[in-house]
Amino acid sequence: MFQSMKDCTDYIFALKASQYKGEPLESALKILQALGNPHHTTKFIHFAGSNGKGSTLNATREILMHHGLTVGAFISPHLERANERITINKQQILDEDFVRYANAIVQIIERDLEGKFPSFFEFVTLIMFQHFAAQQVDVALIETGIGGRLDSTNVLVPEVSVITTISLEHTEMLGDTYEEIANEKAGIIKAGKPVVVGVRHSEARSVICERAQEKNAPLYMLDQTILLNKNATEQTFTYEALGRKLEGVYVKMAGTHQLDNAALAITAALLFDSSISDQVIRESLRYASWDGRFERVTPQIILDGAHNSEGTTALLATLAQVAPQKRYKFIYAALQDKDHRISIRMMDAVAAEMHFTEIALPRAATAEALAKESTHVKKFIHKDWRSLLREQIAQIASEELLIITGSLYFIAEVRTFLQEELA
Repeated sequence: MFQSMKDCTDYIFALKASQYKGEPLESALKILQALGNPHHTTKFIHFAGSNGKGSTLNATREILMHHGLTVGAFISPHLERANERITINKQQILDEDFVRYANAIVQIIERDLEGKFPSFFEFVTLIMFQHFAAQQVDVALIETGIGGRLDSTNVLVPEVSVITTISLEHTEMLGDTYEEIANEKAGIIKAGKPVVVGVRHSEARSVICERAQEKNAPLYMLDQTILLNKNATEQTFTYEALGRKLEGVYVKMAGTHQLDNAALAITAALLFDSSISDQVIRESLRYASWDGRFERVTPQIILDGAHNSEGTTALLATLAQVAPQKRYKFIYAALQDKDHRISIRMMDAVAAEMHFTEIALPRAATAEALAKESTHVKKFIHKDWRSLLREQIAQIASEELLIITGSLYFIAEVRTFLQEELA
């Protein structure tokens, strides 16, 4: 049994999916049943997608909170501490609650599963279900970990499902094609429950539409039943869907892709509660922001968890929109389970310099391996990203931007480091 938060997180961070050999979702369902099925007492909105699900979830949370609801949220990864993954109205779960729920799970694992623990993500998912049920939230917004169909969050039945985008990611687990990955993400669609879709890739859309039809799930698709008229210069848009029209909606987060995410969030929120007013929607989106997503730590330092080619496309489009005259110096670190070449070549095309580094994780790509994908004439390899950052911050020129990007795990470490370094 865990005595402290550190004991608990040190142990569960080390858990691997391979330790439990049962069928997918089997351990989660067994444990939830022993806990009294807490996931049956909460209303959910479920979010999947390769990019944008965190930003879309956050915008949805802002709308529902401004409407007066008590809103749980389950996100990943965390940037500083595991408690960030489980919040109610943005307040993180207390250490003592986290440990208490964890110990309840441990007792069941030892009694019913012969001490065979599920993965870290599944374990934290089980803590989340207990917390939201105990606190009787009005709605819980749940982000999938990887994929959707076999994700440990997919034991829930949502009021609304949201699929933001589809990219070629986690191909070793989800498949090599857009259609295969879309099939996994579409696994969160439930019978008769509406699904909100931001996917624009045609083959991926077809898969999702087919799944929605099979499940008799009402489908709300960006550019079809959700219409936008964007003003990228002012970061505003006109929204038309569900019989509502809102003109000149301002979104705080930079980038035209955030206008898409905001439209998905509005639709999801209105499908959950149609009484939400236009004023609430407008006010909430003025304040919605998301750490580590085009986050300006200083006027010249930007953090962005662009962990795949679609994310990199959005990052570069946003840079072109807000800082077209600047010289871009990229610092990049990532995990091995991604196709980095496309992202790196895209950055090569606009970069003044490319700096490659690495993080101390088992699945991390080496700086050398990442640099091999670059054809830039000014590419540099650094083993120690902390020394690299200190050096670059000290010498940054007025016309330059330092853009730190790649894995969200890298962004999390950098963010903590910069808070201390720039204090």
